[in-house]
Amino acid sequence: MIDTINDNSKGWLFFVKASFAVALAATAAGILFIPTDFLVKGYMGLCALFLVSTSITLSKTMRDEHENQRLINKISDAKTKQLIKEYAE
Repeated sequence: MIDTINDNSKGWLFFVKASFAVALAATAAGILFIPTDFLVKGYMGLCALFLVSTSITLSKTMRDEHENQRLINKISDAKTKQLIKEYAE
């Protein structure tokens, strides 16, 4: 069964993707146009890419952990209902 209650709207998905693109472009532009050495720009660029990468990894891991807890809770609830049903008989 597909869970349609938690589906995101197309407008929200567009907003999230557009916000990410604008933030990434603004960061890149800020790094490119800052009046400093190429070495400093490279360091800032690598830090920005690492921050984006770790943010994506963190959000995916937290989502997976949340989904895992939901599954564990569903299994626990099913076992509890089964025990109550057996006890009531």
